[in-house]
Amino acid sequence: MGGFEYARSLKHWINDGLMTLFFFVVALELKREIVLGELRDPRMATLSLAGALGGMAAPAGLYLLLAGGGAGAHGWGIVMATDTAFVIGCLALLGPRVPLSLRLFLLSLAIFDDIGAIMVVAVGYGGALNWPALALAASGFAGVALMARLGVRDIALYFLAGGAIWLALDASGIHATLAGVLLGLMTPARGWVSDNRLRAILSRVLARPTGEHWSGDTDERRDLQRARVATKEALSPVERLEIMLHPWVAFAIMPVFALANAGVPIASANFDTTIAVAVLAGFVIGKPLGVLVFSYLAVRLGLAMKPPSLSWPVLAAGGLLTGIGFTMALFIAELAFDPALLVSAKLGILAASIVAGVGGLAALFWMTSRKPLAIPQSR
Repeated sequence: MGGFEYARSLKHWINDGLMTLFFFVVALELKREIVLGELRDPRMATLSLAGALGGMAAPAGLYLLLAGGGAGAHGWGIVMATDTAFVIGCLALLGPRVPLSLRLFLLSLAIFDDIGAIMVVAVGYGGALNWPALALAASGFAGVALMARLGVRDIALYFLAGGAIWLALDASGIHATLAGVLLGLMTPARGWVSDNRLRAILSRVLARPTGEHWSGDTDERRDLQRARVATKEALSPVERLEIMLHPWVAFAIMPVFALANAGVPIASANFDTTIAVAVLAGFVIGKPLGVLVFSYLAVRLGLAMKPPSLSWPVLAAGGLLTGIGFTMALFIAELAFDPALLVSAKLGILAASIVAGVGGLAALFWMTSRKPLAIPQSR
């Protein structure tokens, strides 16, 4: 358009465009858990938050210790992210033998982890800042907040505003996927129609006599239309959007992202052992160690509360699964390295994900299958 050009590669649209919806859904899950779910208790939320902080700080520190003095120093963010989908998949393989408290701990930890990872991406792997574009993005967020304040409920309008914010952030130098995180956290977690109001509206419909009286301009039809709107608005925007987007994210966006990024052309000339080993160690050693130590310290200091059904050995075994960093790690590796070093990072990520996944599953299977020793009764 005149002298203005906006062009991005197909891979950019996948990694930055489609992945914005992934982070949007992650933020929706976090908002729902904090407002309506298990994280309503601040001390329960603090346990997962502490584990996530440890799971980011410890592997990044170990990575820098091993590779900080070489060409791979810029890749410290790779080992900070846990792949939420793979962790949930591993827990599903174990079925009911995994305590519910561990599932909730790992799920909320992975969500906090993903939020932290995208913040790292925005700050550590963004470009030079374009302040006018950043001001446009900020005004877009303010506009969305104003729309919600005024009671605007049309989801299409919010998606249009979100698209404009994404374009502004993409031009600002901050990673555009941050738009998904912030908009997800801004989404209301309470329904527009209260339970009492919904019951009152539905009771008017149910009180009508049976018969064919729903057509035409009648009170019955207006009550039925009001009931349709009320049943829709009784569900919070967070839950409605999560239900609407989750299948697309799980069955379309994540597979497309994996196919676009997981290919590794293996060539010994391009292989950097230091980077691969640092990534492997960060995920397999640093990640579970950081989760366990920070969680333990948070409980000992009285900042967090551990559920009675979640023992420290089981938490440690579950912490091994946080070393699966497939999706987000590939995402950050693409930003951190040029093609010459990217191969080594990808091989380290794939190896670490296999080791962490198999090790975590084996440890959890062993711990949850052990039976307590029978104590002989004294006569």
